Amino acid sequence: MTSLKRLPAFLVAALMVLLAGCAGTSTKQSTGAYLDDSVITTKVKTAIFNEPTLSVADIKVETNKNVVQLSGAVDSAVDMNKAVALARAVPGVTSVQNDMRVK
Repeated sequence: MTSLKRLPAFLVAALMVLLAGCAGTSTKQSTGAYLDDSVITTKVKTAIFNEPTLSVADIKVETNKNVVQLSGAVDSAVDMNKAVALARAVPGVTSVQNDMRVK
């Protein structure tokens, strides 16, 4: 009978350990934040892809905690500004870091 009394306590403890694994730390993102960043990255890449003057193959997009970082090479300063503007227009983006260069 004592083992039946311990089973709920064990299940609660196991559940707490599993849920703690999904929490973020100061150096790592939580699972939900990682998924949010992945969605933002995909939306920014899609916006760049849909812009005929830009090449999504030449622009690298990374997102960390809703901050988008653009890097790579573009043909002109106009294209660089256009890529930054497209990234800023994506819902959920808090800021854009421009590390692109002109070819």
